[in-house]
Amino acid sequence: MALLINDLCINCDVCAPACPNEAIRMGETIYEILASRCTECVGHFDEPQCVEVCPVECIDPDPDHPETREALLEKSLRLAGERA
Repeated sequence: MALLINDLCINCDVCAPACPNEAIRMGETIYEILASRCTECVGHFDEPQCVEVCPVECIDPDPDHPETREALLEKSLRLAGERA
């Protein structure tokens, strides 16, 4: 499933550059993760990089966007094709 950033976010700017899919953008008050681009780093890394670098642990699974590992890999391949 995609990830989401909760209101504990301190806008430290470390998550966005860590995302290989450019899924993290500054929202109105905190960073936001675009579910359409989030693959939990499947196809790139073993663990979501935003979660790895977040100093306040404000990134959670997004219950509104459940996806299997296979679906995340398919999305990752599609996104890679868009960047090529």
